[in-house]
Amino acid sequence: MVGVKVQLVAWAMMGVALGQQSHTPAQRFAMFEKNLERRGAAISARQLEGITNRSEWERRRPEIKRQFLEMLGLDPLPARTALNARITGGFDAEGYRVENIVFESQPGLYVTGNLYLPAAKGVYPAIVYVTGHSPHPAGAKINYQHHGAWFARHGFVAFVLDTIEFGEIAGIHHGTHNLEMWEWLSLGYNPAGVEVWNAMRALDYLETRPEVDRTKAGITGRSGGGAVSWFTAAADERFQVAAPVHGSWSIGAHVKYDTVRENCDCIYFWNTYQLDLPVVGALIAPRPLQIVNATKDDSFPPTGYRPVYEFLQTVYGWYDAKAKVAAFEAETGHEDTPVYRKAANEWLNHWLRNDTTPYIEEPGPNLSAEKLTVLSSYPPNAKNEGIHRLFIPTVQPRPYATAEAWGRRREEILQLLRTKTFRAFPASTVPFDTWRRADNGWTARYADTFRVEFATEEDIRVTGKLFVPRDGKASHPALLYMKGKDDIVYDVDYDNLLSAFPHHVVLVLHPRGTDYPMNNFRMASTKMTAALLGGDARVDAVMGCVAGSSIPAGDGQD
Repeated sequence: MVGVKVQLVAWAMMGVALGQQSHTPAQRFAMFEKNLERRGAAISARQLEGITNRSEWERRRPEIKRQFLEMLGLDPLPARTALNARITGGFDAEGYRVENIVFESQPGLYVTGNLYLPAAKGVYPAIVYVTGHSPHPAGAKINYQHHGAWFARHGFVAFVLDTIEFGEIAGIHHGTHNLEMWEWLSLGYNPAGVEVWNAMRALDYLETRPEVDRTKAGITGRSGGGAVSWFTAAADERFQVAAPVHGSWSIGAHVKYDTVRENCDCIYFWNTYQLDLPVVGALIAPRPLQIVNATKDDSFPPTGYRPVYEFLQTVYGWYDAKAKVAAFEAETGHEDTPVYRKAANEWLNHWLRNDTTPYIEEPGPNLSAEKLTVLSSYPPNAKNEGIHRLFIPTVQPRPYATAEAWGRRREEILQLLRTKTFRAFPASTVPFDTWRRADNGWTARYADTFRVEFATEEDIRVTGKLFVPRDGKASHPALLYMKGKDDIVYDVDYDNLLSAFPHHVVLVLHPRGTDYPMNNFRMASTKMTAALLGGDARVDAVMGCVAGSSIPAGDGQD
């Protein structure tokens, strides 16, 4: 509830701007979707706004990279603590060797994987392979062993990593998508940030190996691993070559076609700064980048990935390096098939080994899960399961000795709210079109009751119920009551509310999205879409736009 003081009864009683008709829930939802679509298109359209050449890009690039890392929860980067890496087993296979490896990317955050090495001794380029969402009791790496085997047979050292969701020590990826963990937005936490950090630390480990050429490293992976390949190559310039498979998107298309509902939290970042994936690709330029996709992929359709390549043609052109960015697509669904392995592996082979030998699909290994399992027991200090609560440092309260000290901190917080939390607020307002109708239901025993609807921004109509005391006074205190989830299911306890505030003008508001025909899954994907646009749909009805994102931890105090 929010209390304010008003000098007139209420805008809904004044008889002004009442020309708008009411809308059905379905109509308001269609308008809401139109608003989201327009905002997504605007983000995608302005990615190079004000940047027309390499010099200007390189001037702005450091701050854009910092913003990108912040949105992953990686600004500043975590401390590079001891990896405590262990080889827990190993065996020779046909044309290569496998070692089972575990390391801690930070204390208690365990990463398991299989290291595939060429049979012959030597020094080789390194590949970090980031797996997708492929559940297996022994980790996702089991279902991606054919990738590691091919690389090792063709002159690479390949580290195939488990994800935190599908690893031997499991954590959570689908926190907002499935589990309503909306506190992740407040924390600034996204599982993509952990996956990027794990991949960076995997390269730290590879650089300790005598078999690895430290000047040559590439990253690839598919599905969720494709998205993480984008992010990691942008975050860590040690990766000279990248080949993301089935993980490319652009905001405009994914919002327009409601594709966000298909994807895990790890595919996107909480978009405080309203960046798009093409700008992440620009952070990779001019390093070689192959974008590999499927035309019948519902999670990453052509309308989403094709604009990324088109955008990057301009950026790579600034470096006279258009040959270093390429796009490949085939007419299949979201599948791990030879045609995609050929596209990615030939690219990596060309740029890391100067080898243009055509890819030939080889009989895949069928190594048992028992052989590839890394751990025999659960480490007692493992924090994978709760990493979403621990990865981002949280703000701690601190005392203020004087009013002046608090005043300075207050201004800092207000500035953060303006520039980050509510950064996505519209720059201008729309006419305050309203509609009201008397409601003579049972609540009329307490006050004059009205159903109201009004515009907060273009294509956004917010509804509520207005209660005005019958005491004849010209002004009243005002109370704004925001409906929460329980209120939507069970409705507001109007007897208690109106009895407690008999001399207030009371406005009970439905936040946008709560009076539309939505189920829990639809609500979750809509909130994820709002976060991708730079906002949080839970607070928009009061402020007039979708807005939100985290306030950074800063010095860890408040």
